[in-house]
Amino acid sequence: MNDLTKVSFTNLDKIIYPALDLKKSKIIEYYIRIAPLMLGSLRDRIIVMNRFPDGVDKSGFYGKDAPKGIPPWVETFNTYSETAKHEIDYVLCNNLDTLIWMANLAALEINMTLSRKDDYETPDLMFFDLDPEPPCSFDDVIDIAFSLKEKLDELNLKSFVKTSGKKGLHVVLPLIKKYNFKQTREFVHQFGKFLAKESDIVVSEFRKSRDPGTIFIDYLQNTRGKTMIAPYSLRAEPKATVSIPLEWKELKKGLRPEEFNIFSVIKRKDDPWERLMDSEQSLEVE
Repeated sequence: MNDLTKVSFTNLDKIIYPALDLKKSKIIEYYIRIAPLMLGSLRDRIIVMNRFPDGVDKSGFYGKDAPKGIPPWVETFNTYSETAKHEIDYVLCNNLDTLIWMANLAALEINMTLSRKDDYETPDLMFFDLDPEPPCSFDDVIDIAFSLKEKLDELNLKSFVKTSGKKGLHVVLPLIKKYNFKQTREFVHQFGKFLAKESDIVVSEFRKSRDPGTIFIDYLQNTRGKTMIAPYSLRAEPKATVSIPLEWKELKKGLRPEEFNIFSVIKRKDDPWERLMDSEQSLEVE
């Protein structure tokens, strides 16, 4: 692979997913093969890496600031972090070499911002994070996702869906660059309140987010500096699941998140989110 990339590989035989006996070389291969579907979503967005150099059975760590020794060809974006209280050089992933470089760092989970570097304060994506607590099942999450879609459809708002790669779903809306994060966060919060009135299992407030048998509509993810797990990113789960964009018609009862994993996802040829950013829309209801 070294003849085809600028990346200098290390520890390719390191086992990253012990339950599957998957080596880091397979992680790198996955990201190379999925790159044609993935890179468009990442373009010009700040990246936060969740790295697991010792495998998913060991503790990982988030990497916001570009690591020491970053290659000169990796693009970065400098901005002030309100949580860190200082400026950070964030990584941008605008090409295959950078994606491979992150994979070599065992950055299994690749998270991206809801805005781009050219207008960082203005999100062009808004998302509803449907996060269930047992005994709620994935079928319950699917039910609530379709209830949400129905309400959005009534407002002529086009929505896209993907698995979180864990136990939930993400419903995403592309936006015209007109709103700030406070506005998008409040939109999702109010929608969550509305759904909570209609369903006994939906909760819209963080204080209830861990109540058993509930699904939290996590509006707080629509906050400046927060990130969403990127489409086609791996998750640090034992079965190497993937956060996978789906057509709404694919979302059916009986579907399970673990069906979409490092082995199955690379067989997909079409990207349901290919035209995502061609669907930018206003939140004003006519």
